[in-house]
Amino acid sequence: MGFLKPNMPHIDIAEWQTRSRPDRIKPMAQHIAENGMGNPDVFTLLYVVKIGLYILGGLLFALSTTGIDRWGDIETWWSEPIVFQKVVLWSLLFEVLGLGCGFGPLTGKIAPPMGSPLYWLRPGTIRLAPWPNRIPLTGGDSRSIFDVALYAGLLGTTVFALLSDGTGPIAQLDTSVGVIPTGKIVPILALLAVLGLRDKVIFLATRGEVYGSLTVTFLFAGPNMIVAAKLVMLAIWIGAATSKLNRHFPFVVATMMANNPLARAKWMKRKFFRRFPDDLRPGFIARFLAHFGTVIEMGVPLVLFFSDGGTLTYLAAFVMIVFHLVILTSIPLGVPLEWNVFMLFGIGTLFVDKAAIGWTDVTQPWPIAALLAVIVAGIVIGNIAPPKVSFLPGMRYYAGNWDTSQWFFTEAASQKLADHRIGLGLVQHKQIEKLSSPEGTQASLSLGHAFRGMYAHGRGLLTLWDHVIPPGRDADYTVIDGEPVAGYAVGWSFGDGHLHNEQLIDALQRRCHFEPQELRVLILDGQPIHRQRHEYRIVDAAAGEFERGTFEVADLVDRQPWELDVPVTVLRRDASRSRM
Repeated sequence: MGFLKPNMPHIDIAEWQTRSRPDRIKPMAQHIAENGMGNPDVFTLLYVVKIGLYILGGLLFALSTTGIDRWGDIETWWSEPIVFQKVVLWSLLFEVLGLGCGFGPLTGKIAPPMGSPLYWLRPGTIRLAPWPNRIPLTGGDSRSIFDVALYAGLLGTTVFALLSDGTGPIAQLDTSVGVIPTGKIVPILALLAVLGLRDKVIFLATRGEVYGSLTVTFLFAGPNMIVAAKLVMLAIWIGAATSKLNRHFPFVVATMMANNPLARAKWMKRKFFRRFPDDLRPGFIARFLAHFGTVIEMGVPLVLFFSDGGTLTYLAAFVMIVFHLVILTSIPLGVPLEWNVFMLFGIGTLFVDKAAIGWTDVTQPWPIAALLAVIVAGIVIGNIAPPKVSFLPGMRYYAGNWDTSQWFFTEAASQKLADHRIGLGLVQHKQIEKLSSPEGTQASLSLGHAFRGMYAHGRGLLTLWDHVIPPGRDADYTVIDGEPVAGYAVGWSFGDGHLHNEQLIDALQRRCHFEPQELRVLILDGQPIHRQRHEYRIVDAAAGEFERGTFEVADLVDRQPWELDVPVTVLRRDASRSRM
């Protein structure tokens, strides 16, 4: 790949366009196995610069605190409790401003590279309440002045707390600076709670399961705050590891490493697959890294939590630092980069510097237990019933087992989105059309379909296209993943199918009035941890759901990305709606 020019597959476009869908996918998947997505190096540089600005922002907010002085004395104040608090709040602010996860060209956002405040400070944009029919005063899907005020209030109160001085000496925490006053934390949490009930998108965009939970710990006194924060991070690691106890995760590792900008040699990328170019199932190295990484993420944090310093703590911290650096340097396409930087900082400040503070120092066990119970409930429900809980509070990070969707647009549907000015800029495939030729657009979109097929569940999704598209109308539809659709329509996305399911379809239908067959959506639920199958639904925006069914995980993992013959069990099909 070049610095400015992407590395696209070298194919005869005219001849390639005459092939069947499996034969079009195959060279694209083989290209990904050797080159990743072929993004230009300038993209990587952009994200490296963004990480640097995130770190700089955290340092500046820390230095704004009375008693924390001078860059050169960072070794004396980096582990102050108030610095940890400010890094958490700065991370929350960074994310809810749209600068963190889901930012930029690697997530399909080009012009503009983010949405977030550009949407959430604008009345009339789409909002998605988590329980609109159950929680009073949360119904509807249009953003009001009240919603804008809530979001602006969250930004303002967070900045106000970030510029706060400490409360003064706390002997139990060995600090003369103190912590952020509780009175400045409560408004942030109150606004986040109300805002989250009005719009789940904003709550998820704050990474509420991480930074929101950690902000709750700031309400606890003295060592209770430190122990509670450690438990939150422990839940994140163990929850994420639990979700990886599946047959999907090796596919994630193989694909992520093929896309790693540091693993540049083609021979190295090929090693992650069984037998390139004909067998692109995960090879031994990918499977070993997946399972070994899961063991590390499940077990080493427990050592960190229960050790109280010394060699064992340092060794466990080193292992977890390497673990997060591997993720960070792979530049995963959801770009949760600053989150990994934060986890590195948390390891140092909570588990190494404050290793001596443990459960025996707790004086507020019941509030801590209540917080932990809420977090664990989200993890348990999210793994048992994925459609009920977003993959973020479900902590199903990187598991390869996400709720997802694919959207089938006719030209008429795309035009209606533009005419009704649903989002900023253009939906993904229209952005690509502006930047490329028709042939280049088709190749780029097909590369994206192949990338989806590199994951186990992608084989099932691509097989189901024939169930979605009316006979003889393949050429009428452009297919894109639901994630960029959500980024366009609601201002943020981060691999979460809960943001682009029936709720978004209904919101768009109320605005655009699609005709039958103009827009169709294939929705896939994540695999429950106790069942070895996926459930899917096919929805016509105008006619409603017309098919649902299942397919088995065992049938996915034995196929290649281009083998689109996964056995499907149709549980219900409404033929009249499918023909409408």
